[in-house]
Amino acid sequence: MTRRRRPSTGSVVLDVVLVVFGLVMVAPLVWLVSTSLTDPAKAFQVPPNWLPVDATLQNFAAVGDLLPFGQMAVNSVVVAVVATLGSLVVSALAAYGFSRFSFRGRDGIFFVLLTALMVPAQLLVIPVFMLMRALGLVDTLASLWLPALIQVFSIFFLRQYFNSIPRELDDAAKLDGAGHGWILFRMIVPLSGPAISAVAILVFEASWNSYFAPLIFISTPEHMTLPLGLVALQTAQGGVSPTSVFAAITAVVVPVLVVFLVFQRHFVASIATAGIRG
Repeated sequence: MTRRRRPSTGSVVLDVVLVVFGLVMVAPLVWLVSTSLTDPAKAFQVPPNWLPVDATLQNFAAVGDLLPFGQMAVNSVVVAVVATLGSLVVSALAAYGFSRFSFRGRDGIFFVLLTALMVPAQLLVIPVFMLMRALGLVDTLASLWLPALIQVFSIFFLRQYFNSIPRELDDAAKLDGAGHGWILFRMIVPLSGPAISAVAILVFEASWNSYFAPLIFISTPEHMTLPLGLVALQTAQGGVSPTSVFAAITAVVVPVLVVFLVFQRHFVASIATAGIRG
């Protein structure tokens, strides 16, 4: 039998330091959720309560009484899901073209595409707004998810990952009569699960937390998303309870956290293999 190596002092100290930093980072989130479930009269005691005191959902109910928060949540879900799924399809198609097709000017076009990463979104809002107005999409959810379908970083990331997949697999599939659509969606995409998951997390988080685009394109409450609703709640007149604001923040933060926890294994795998593939 092989004898297990005892962990060194350095590794133990490193583990302790990482645990401490992890607890420090998680503590505000725990306090946020606990406060959102605590009776307003007992919410801000010193020392803080890490577990709900007289747990209640009245803070979440109060948010619904002040704003159409349910509709805003539905709008955020629609925008985030459509933007994520749509951008994955568009990015995979574009990445496959740049990875597998050889055509004149391919590298130049790809370089020009990458330069878009250096352009702030604020500089593009005027032409995008004019385009949305010409299409009659201002103050609709389409004005939020349609521009999000083009994700330059996603195209770049997937293209680099596709390049690491051996082309011999493509040749073998073509010998069996497979076309480019079959090769992409039935072979390359399943092999690129970690990269797809990483892109999905990033796009979903960006769409869910987006405040600038809804502020520009949306004007009616029934089309607003959660970030706009959260700001409206914080600036509302009439003395909104802080615990209601905490409940609204919890409703915004938790879905993104759930998405990350679901896909974190693939996200970590994409990072871990980034330096050893191809």
